[in-house]
Amino acid sequence: MECATLFSGSSGNCIYVGTKKTKVLVDAGFSGKRIVQALQEINIDIKEIQALLVTHEHMDHIKGLGVLSRRYNIPIYASPKTWQELNCIGKVAECNKREYEYGMEIGDLKIDFFKTYHDAVQPVGMVFYHRDCRIGIATDTGCITPGIKKALSGAEAIIFEANHDEEMLIKGPYPFHLKKRIAGDKGHLSNRASGEALAEIITGRTQHVILAHLSAVNNTPQIAYHSVRAVLKEEDKQILNGVDLTVAPRFQAHEMIKIKRM
Repeated sequence: MECATLFSGSSGNCIYVGTKKTKVLVDAGFSGKRIVQALQEINIDIKEIQALLVTHEHMDHIKGLGVLSRRYNIPIYASPKTWQELNCIGKVAECNKREYEYGMEIGDLKIDFFKTYHDAVQPVGMVFYHRDCRIGIATDTGCITPGIKKALSGAEAIIFEANHDEEMLIKGPYPFHLKKRIAGDKGHLSNRASGEALAEIITGRTQHVILAHLSAVNNTPQIAYHSVRAVLKEEDKQILNGVDLTVAPRFQAHEMIKIKRM
């Protein structure tokens, strides 16, 4: 089982998850052309992609969705309410409009969904299962609930939001209403909130944590990495033993993460 972020941040988001037999994308927030090129960076052909899964309807997650589905005949999966907001992606063949089902399977991947908290109609996070391995994804959520922690706990790879540094957000150039939205319970996680949540999610099975959806204005990769790492070390000095903590690049693919079976 393997995964890689292709793009990450407010400019656009796209994540690859796959096995030898099954390959899918989570979100398609860049142009179809850029996503095809990013897949090539990790040696994946777009024609191998069997599904496009949508976390929510914001443009930085759906920009290339319609083009990819039409050009390569790829099914799109989204929650029922999210589908009602996807008119902007253009015409999609009826046979390629799919709704999420809990515990659904695509090829040899099983996928569970959980509720996230963002200013979208029905946002979700995801956990992918293959044999005894799991990859969990939670971005674009303003708070972390016990349900989210339970869903992600023990996953071998976790792609997790660390959107902003609290001080940078407060002192930054955004208008007050936008700062309030970002810091709210339906906005985005700060670095500290991310670290505190991860301290309860990481277990002895966790091999990789990728910090994702960083703000270009209110965060930097270095600040996110060191802030989250410091919070984790405060909670448990040994928590990162055997865990590869990295930050998702904004405009290029993260190196491919390959899960080792325990």
